[in-house]
Amino acid sequence: MSEADVGLFGPRSVTWQMHADPMMWIAGVRALYLQALHPRAVRGVMENSDFREDAWGRLMRTADFVGTLTYATTRDAEKYGARVRTIHRLLTATDPLTGETYGIGEPDLLLWVHCAEADSYLQVERRSGLPLTDAQADRYIDEQREAARLVGLDPSAVPATTAEMEAYFTGIRPQLAAGPDAREVDDFLRDPPVPAALVPARALLWRRVAALAYDSLPPYAHELYGRPAPPRAAVD
Repeated sequence: MSEADVGLFGPRSVTWQMHADPMMWIAGVRALYLQALHPRAVRGVMENSDFREDAWGRLMRTADFVGTLTYATTRDAEKYGARVRTIHRLLTATDPLTGETYGIGEPDLLLWVHCAEADSYLQVERRSGLPLTDAQADRYIDEQREAARLVGLDPSAVPATTAEMEAYFTGIRPQLAAGPDAREVDDFLRDPPVPAALVPARALLWRRVAALAYDSLPPYAHELYGRPAPPRAAVD
């Protein structure tokens, strides 16, 4: 990054501070859990990606996207956003309930994905002890409207404060469900397939990450998935 172009956010932003924290990996897993509870959004993922075989790749691509938008030059971030918008315009999915074909770039779906990610990043960072004031939390949600713009959303239609984010989740709650696709995501995240040599690491490390991510979900998500958060002793 050049000294003249510090990107979309800059070193004084809350976004720079938060996104450098290693806990963002747990936040990314929480976002996957949460996003899967929107039947149309998760169906779009299942039909247009090799999630079952390449979930790790999806997580890494999301990390690359977030990292580029956060720390790259404005030009590179804008180019990345344009590429994402093009992909969204081209892809469709089939509604699991009605059989209707829809574009995965519909604003309501993009908004759900955006809010699930931004909320997950903020909730996990605050739970992990990152010192953020309420004003900084609001500032982060406001800053993330730039990320929403890059994927094709109108920033004025995106929550700008934590209160607006909370109101958004309250309003969309009746649309959420743990259908077959969400169950498949849950099964994968709890026990992902790995090469034989990595099975011990899965038991020692990954299940702890997944448990921490699941524990940080809101109570309604635990209710929809049908299993409580793990006891704190199991994840501490």
